[in-house]
Amino acid sequence: MSARSNHLINESSPYLLQHAHNPVEWFPWGEAALSKAKVENKPILVSIGYSACHWCHVMERESFENDETAAFMNEHFINIKIDREERPDLDHIYMEAVQAISGSGGWPLNVFLTTDCKPFYGGTYFPPVQAYNRPSWMDVLAGVSKSYRENPGEILSQAENLTAHLLKSNSIGQSPEPDTKFQFPLENNDRIFEQIMQAADRNQGGFGRAPKFPQTFTIHYLLLYYHSTGNEESIKQALLSLDEMYLGGIYDQLGGGFARYSTDPGWLVPHFEKMLYDNALLMMVYADAYQITGREEYRQLIEHTVEFLQRDLASPKGGFFAALDADSEGVEGKYYVWDQSEIDRLLGEDALIFSKYYNVSRDGNWEGKNILHRTRYAEVFVQENGLDSKHFHQLVNESCRKLLENRNNRVKPQLDDKIILGWNALMITALCKGSAATGSKLMLDMAIRAEEFLRAKFGDSLSGGYFHTYKSGQARVPAFLDDYAFLIQSMIILQELTGDRQYLLRAKELAEFVIRNFMDDEKIFFFFTHEMQKDVVIRKKEVYDGAIPSGNSVMAWNLLYLSVIFDRAEWKETVVKMLNRIGETTLKFPTSFGNWAALIHKLTMGVSEIVVTGRDTREIHAKLLPIFMPNKVLQLSSIEDDQFPLLKQKSFADKAVIYLCKNYSCHAPVNDVDSLVRMIENDPPFS
Repeated sequence: MSARSNHLINESSPYLLQHAHNPVEWFPWGEAALSKAKVENKPILVSIGYSACHWCHVMERESFENDETAAFMNEHFINIKIDREERPDLDHIYMEAVQAISGSGGWPLNVFLTTDCKPFYGGTYFPPVQAYNRPSWMDVLAGVSKSYRENPGEILSQAENLTAHLLKSNSIGQSPEPDTKFQFPLENNDRIFEQIMQAADRNQGGFGRAPKFPQTFTIHYLLLYYHSTGNEESIKQALLSLDEMYLGGIYDQLGGGFARYSTDPGWLVPHFEKMLYDNALLMMVYADAYQITGREEYRQLIEHTVEFLQRDLASPKGGFFAALDADSEGVEGKYYVWDQSEIDRLLGEDALIFSKYYNVSRDGNWEGKNILHRTRYAEVFVQENGLDSKHFHQLVNESCRKLLENRNNRVKPQLDDKIILGWNALMITALCKGSAATGSKLMLDMAIRAEEFLRAKFGDSLSGGYFHTYKSGQARVPAFLDDYAFLIQSMIILQELTGDRQYLLRAKELAEFVIRNFMDDEKIFFFFTHEMQKDVVIRKKEVYDGAIPSGNSVMAWNLLYLSVIFDRAEWKETVVKMLNRIGETTLKFPTSFGNWAALIHKLTMGVSEIVVTGRDTREIHAKLLPIFMPNKVLQLSSIEDDQFPLLKQKSFADKAVIYLCKNYSCHAPVNDVDSLVRMIENDPPFS
């Protein structure tokens, strides 16, 4: 190592490289560090974060770049840095341990381990001096070091208790009765809706208190519930949430794309980092809303978000980068905020109307600066202010162009340019849903190209599996359950958009791989890690739908869909077993199990098996895609194929037809989409 570099210098993770020149002797997670801890009998300090994390940067500047602090850490600990996005398995384990210790979690995550990697103490951000009701970092280090030397028995006991808690938590949320049979009456959908509305903010949209996260799964459920019941309260809350986020500061009004969450109830002040997965999940739910309402604002948002992707997160070869930092020049949000004087200078006489529309003022709305946001959509603003609509739109479009051009000359937030398999798969699904809703060929082309990139760059891991991340020409870390679940789902949706049966065959192959290598001993849920992965203290099972859906809930959706496509009854049985364990918890806490709630809705309402066959299915396909049909399995083909039961005994004449089936028993085919919709509405084959 050079005088000012440590063992992270040869890593590819942008987050680890940020710390490669700290005076702390950081190691990456691996055999070298873990063996050194055993040889020297030193506790392990694991510090976990990610490149776009604001408080990670703060703690680095305050403590990890401090020579005196680093010297103490180097003398008394084996110090390991982990990128949580590169090793979410380790992050899940040690985050849960810290939450058990302190009652809360977050990043940076700092956790202390025994030499066999069992956690015994930890926390999140610690200041350099005692503040915020937190001890100083040096006090923590000194206290842990002393306890480890003087009370080793107590440390080992705490570690064993925490590890036992982690093992027990694998069954949290599951029914304690193994033979519980979850039922699917329509009343369950009502119960979920009522529980959601108890948490709903009916004034400003969203759910719960600040900080406010988008909670796209919950919004998606409200759209499902409205679609099946016509409940006006449901659609009102869903659209209120979508509108307030789109109009607010959490959305980049100039450049497009959403930040992670809002720090206030009104969606004004975001935590400015932008993550690929958030934008994928939000694109999906806005596409749903556009299909239901046809509101032009939602189409514009989807297209604007795609512009953001192309400009800021798209790699030249087809994949998508992970994130944009919250900070630039060491200041959170600096890249995105404005002074009134800047806007006046850049826009001249147009600044008056622009500032009124985007709520810009001399005093600003956040730390003396202005976060651009709106309180109403353009047409309402035009009417309220007696403006000419065409002139107003021209003024706003030109003003935004000028400001964005100027903003591009600022120091940009750092790009985390690693490519993550699961997040890319989520974006493939989002682009497909956006394409289906809007008819955009560009979005579909981007999705196809991204899938080809993933297949080319992420393969050959663990006997035919995939890797988790790719950067600088190197794929690394065996893929996790989330990666496979999201990838399988993206293959399924790609087939719905393209009619290419090869995507379904790949999805089936990957599902079989996951069942072989990730399923637990009860043959119900899936572990987060591959069975061959040995560098974790326990194998976790994640069922909670957090910032991204749990791999288990998405695998349940996949298995249900593929059970119909390939007539694999045992796969549907697995889904029912999962819901036997998790269903009651979902009914009680649907905002925490939103993806499971959608699955319950789907099984309650029944699955429409829709098959489009014929020499040329393009016209029917183009009319079918924009329609919101969430409870469908869709397959298209111009030829019969014995690999697919739904294609058997169908007509493949020149003129395309549509079959509506249940359990492979089909109504007489129709040749137009309107007739299909009427059949589903007036004669549901599954109630």
